[in-house]
Amino acid sequence: MIPELGHFALILALCVALVQAIIPGAGMLIQRSDWMAVAKPAAIIQFVLVLAAYSILTYSFIADDFSILYVANTSNSALPLIYKISGVWGSHEGSLLLWVFILSLWTVAIAIYGKRYPTDLTAGIVSVLGFISIGFLLFTLFTSNPFIRHFPSPLDGADLNPLLQDPVMAIHPPMLYMGYVGFAIPFAFAITALVQGRLDTAWARWVRPWTLGAWVCLTAGITLGSWWAYYELGWGGWWFWDPVENASFMPWLVGTALIHSLAVTEKRHALRNWTLLLAIISFSLSLLGTFLVRSGVLTSVHAFAADPTRGIFILIFLGLVVGISFTLFAIRSWQLRTTTTFSLVSREMALMTNSVFLLIAMVTILLGTLYPLILEALTGDKISVGAPYFSRVFIPLMVPVVFLMAVGPFIRWLDQAMKDLVTRLTKPAVVTVVVATLLVFILPGKATGVAWFGLLLAFWVLSTCIVLIKHRLRNSNNVWQSLTQIPFGWYGMIAAHLGLVFVVVGIALSSVYSQELDVYLTPGENRTLGEYRFEFVGVERKAGPNYSADVGTVDVYQNEQQIMTLYPEKRIYNVRQNIMTEAAIHSNLLRDLYVSLGEARGNTDTAAWSVRLYYKPFILWIWLGGFVMVLGGLLALFDRRYRMEVKQKSLSVGGEYVTAN
Repeated sequence: MIPELGHFALILALCVALVQAIIPGAGMLIQRSDWMAVAKPAAIIQFVLVLAAYSILTYSFIADDFSILYVANTSNSALPLIYKISGVWGSHEGSLLLWVFILSLWTVAIAIYGKRYPTDLTAGIVSVLGFISIGFLLFTLFTSNPFIRHFPSPLDGADLNPLLQDPVMAIHPPMLYMGYVGFAIPFAFAITALVQGRLDTAWARWVRPWTLGAWVCLTAGITLGSWWAYYELGWGGWWFWDPVENASFMPWLVGTALIHSLAVTEKRHALRNWTLLLAIISFSLSLLGTFLVRSGVLTSVHAFAADPTRGIFILIFLGLVVGISFTLFAIRSWQLRTTTTFSLVSREMALMTNSVFLLIAMVTILLGTLYPLILEALTGDKISVGAPYFSRVFIPLMVPVVFLMAVGPFIRWLDQAMKDLVTRLTKPAVVTVVVATLLVFILPGKATGVAWFGLLLAFWVLSTCIVLIKHRLRNSNNVWQSLTQIPFGWYGMIAAHLGLVFVVVGIALSSVYSQELDVYLTPGENRTLGEYRFEFVGVERKAGPNYSADVGTVDVYQNEQQIMTLYPEKRIYNVRQNIMTEAAIHSNLLRDLYVSLGEARGNTDTAAWSVRLYYKPFILWIWLGGFVMVLGGLLALFDRRYRMEVKQKSLSVGGEYVTAN
């Protein structure tokens, strides 16, 4: 009976979503305040209903209710509690319910916080989100119902995919979905602005924190996913240009461009149509990622569905959303054109140029991701577009992005004298070249152009950040007081830029100076990698909660002194009989030592085991940089500007919103 309540809650949520989509939207169009007032209660009721359905499915996992087909296919009675909870989104039906739940969470947040905005703006936003909810609730109920029963129910379940039995998988998918779905908010703002024909600096100020929130979540989700792939898949890599990895990276690139474009719209009332376009594209790419994951067109550790009906449904929905939004943009964007002008050397131009490069980079990834799928659909031929394409096309596009990212804060709004700009940047440029050149020769190993250029870009950003900080404090008698008066948004910018410094250094140095060794070792044998000696002690069998494991013991020596022992594992999961590699990693800021255990050659106690050894300098900096960027986004969210409220007694003046502290 309880699962049927979950199903019924989703049906009621669909009915409420219909009300949420139609009545507030119609009220906005005809300026009926009583109709627009329906937005908030409808959003709250829909959230409660979806939360009830999600909670019931979670309870069914914890209670081992294998009469539910989805639970029987995804869980097992021996599964640890944390993986029963995370198993709710471990396959297609549950992950889609998680998507719907997070969409309802974002919707109720904007409905409650929307009291700060004009009533008609909030009503329009909630209405747009209601239409999106209708699509996903229909998708869930008609193609992906997680509450379907089957009888007779099995005594036990088929277990969760062993790849997903990892603590990070309890965080990575929800965080990624918070980012994916979060871009529905700026999308809804954009559609409402197009319908109303009204967009100004206040609108940009209201949209920006929601965009930042989605961007922060997506950044955290991508960073966690990369880290998980590094230590879980046993390949020693951190990014594989997997199509679904690309599907999350593309909206991140456009979201980054959107944040910077919103800064121009907020400050200078410029780039309004460009900002709207980026908002539409960012959410369209999120929907594209949904299609790639759930259509069955991909073979990936991320792909869930193989039912063509699901693919057709989400493709139609994607076509409707993209088609309607771009048609609306084509018809209505002329009303929002601006006469604001700025010179070629201005902060507006630098930010716009950067966003254009980010969009071009996204298009190159989109082509590399979709071309094999389109070619196979048209001709039946299968091809693979791998890392060489993405590296050769994407990385050169990022060079001007990083360069302009450092230069942008030095350029004045509207117009900047080139001579003054060159004077301000000469000292950090010289320091950058000298330090990067010295470091590339100090580092162990052969100096390379890739390492030098990576360090050059990183220290270029770092040196300009230092100059910016000094410039802020140049006339201060009380440094601490001056620091407390600087807006959080400025700190967020500095932190995000410094995060990229960490990422660039990590990528450049780990790719150039990494070493690896694949060997077969018998107990007592050792191999040297870099300045470390790895001695293989042996393997013993151990039992886990729902698996058995061959656990290797590897002693690590430096200068003939034992400094640590690593324990790589080869796990066999009891139910599915999947064999999984669990790498043993020792990390610090300077390097990772990475050991993974392969297959045995022979069955005796003295059998030789396949062992893969990696020495990866500075690779931890990649994920450290990702989380520093997350910190930057969070700092920007707390900026005082985003606490401004609308004067409710006057919704608009001359077609523009009026705000007050």
